[in-house]
Amino acid sequence: MGNKVATFTEQQLEDYQDTTFFGRKEILRVHRRFRELQPELVPRTMSLEATRDLRLPKSLINTLPELKENPFRDRILKVFSSNGSGDLSFDDFLDLLSVFSEHAPRELKLHYAFRIYDMDGDGVVGPGDLKAVIGRLCQHERGLTPAEIDAVVEQILDEADVDCDGHLTAMEFSHVVARAPDFVQTFHIRI
Repeated sequence: MGNKVATFTEQQLEDYQDTTFFGRKEILRVHRRFRELQPELVPRTMSLEATRDLRLPKSLINTLPELKENPFRDRILKVFSSNGSGDLSFDDFLDLLSVFSEHAPRELKLHYAFRIYDMDGDGVVGPGDLKAVIGRLCQHERGLTPAEIDAVVEQILDEADVDCDGHLTAMEFSHVVARAPDFVQTFHIRI
């Protein structure tokens, strides 16, 4: 096979296959995409330490076409960043793309969608979170008035807040979002 440089050890590749929804070729493709973001910083051969410690800034990751226009890109990067900064290590990047892959189970996608929509990180999707989500989703449309946003939030909580405590738990959120037929297709990034 010539003089190919090994990007990962066999053990690293096996570990990645065990902990993601990717095979060898996809893992190497993800590494290539990660490296293309800053080739002078990301080595061709990734040591175990480099996969965890070397981080690319969120400003570079935001240039990916799959994230560039996504109104939740900052939340996605924050949720998948192991240190919470939004900067991603290779392991973080691989996890992100694995969860957004077509092979990831719906339940895992729902878990991460909940974390992304929980804007304040308090473990529930409350009225403030919903207002922020609606604001992001409607930023390209005509702006909604505060009264219209409040009405939408009230309607969502009316329909989805089963225990009437004023916010959505992960289970309530999953129940509502799971009924959306196109959820899996929209929570997807092709590598």
